Amino acid sequence: MAKAKNTKLLANFDCPGGGQVWVEGNYLFVGHMRQPTGTTIVDISDPRKPKQVAKVEVPEGWHSHKVRVADGIMIVNHEKQGPAGDLGFGGGLGIYDVSNPTAPKHITNWRTHGKGVHRFDFDGRYAYISPTAEGYVGNIAMILDLKDPSKPEEVGRWWIPGQWTAGGEEYPWENWTPPRCHHPMRRGDRLYVSYWHHGYYILDIADMSKPKLIAGGNTSPAFPHPTHTCLPIPEPLKGRKIMVVADEDVAKLWPAAPAFAWIYDITNEHCPIPIATWQVEGLDKDGSPQPPMMGCHQPSERFKGTTIPFAWFAQGLRILDIADPFAPKEIAFYEPDAPQGFELSSSNDVTIDARGICYLIDRQRGVDIIETSVL
Repeated sequence: MAKAKNTKLLANFDCPGGGQVWVEGNYLFVGHMRQPTGTTIVDISDPRKPKQVAKVEVPEGWHSHKVRVADGIMIVNHEKQGPAGDLGFGGGLGIYDVSNPTAPKHITNWRTHGKGVHRFDFDGRYAYISPTAEGYVGNIAMILDLKDPSKPEEVGRWWIPGQWTAGGEEYPWENWTPPRCHHPMRRGDRLYVSYWHHGYYILDIADMSKPKLIAGGNTSPAFPHPTHTCLPIPEPLKGRKIMVVADEDVAKLWPAAPAFAWIYDITNEHCPIPIATWQVEGLDKDGSPQPPMMGCHQPSERFKGTTIPFAWFAQGLRILDIADPFAPKEIAFYEPDAPQGFELSSSNDVTIDARGICYLIDRQRGVDIIETSVL
């Protein structure tokens, strides 16, 4: 049976499992994990009665599990998945006109070299992406200008020195996991970039053509979980600038207890300091190893004030209050039942709408639409 605190299930929208959910107006956009389903658009004007209104598909061998929408433009990722399928399709981004969400119109595909794009941020003009690129090891950070959505133009790129092997850089990680930009997020003239087992980086992008490193850090040598998302908080908390960092409970470098979330003080952004962590109570037990996908995954990139919903894999939706960043506390949760045919739930992403309703996607199947009294 599902468990809940200060939450109530309004509806479950049955669909293939997904990697990201995003709300724009009265529509929910769902990026799916596996072909042929790429993106589903759902009318949520009545959240108790969600209704599919459109679907975009992708060919075999690719997936399109991330989606962002702004100013009538929808961007989805194209990333190689498994054995080669339609090699003519190619990795990168799909760009659509969704000014009428019930009838998305394909504008163009932006192509990159290799596997494609993983996660990204989009503000309606610029996309902050994590593509593979020719001559580089792993994914890098890149900024695209979509002033003309039919002709995306690269503005700037950044990588860890050593990734650009075609440029003669010496590769220094023979005894470490390869670098991989996972998820850049923009706030103002800063880009907050998660880099998987290479930690996080804060970049100055006042000049987007020349991103400059401000600071970085990496906990993976001590905690074996990859850094998934860096979420800066727009307003000071207790007089401090704060960044929430989510580690992902997959791809552990060695057997370990489940991944958790970190709170960093970035008041002096040249010297980020971890000031707190948070884990679902009792989940780490005695610190002994547990299977993957039991712990932390992704905070909602939309939140209200100091209240942040998280997708916590097998633990479902967790809602934290970080008003005191030194002592984050859980104020609500919803632990869904596992989808039919699966042993555990696998909550992969969560977002909220203007009404404070949460949309929680399971990577195996379905979206739970959840009302809460704390948003």
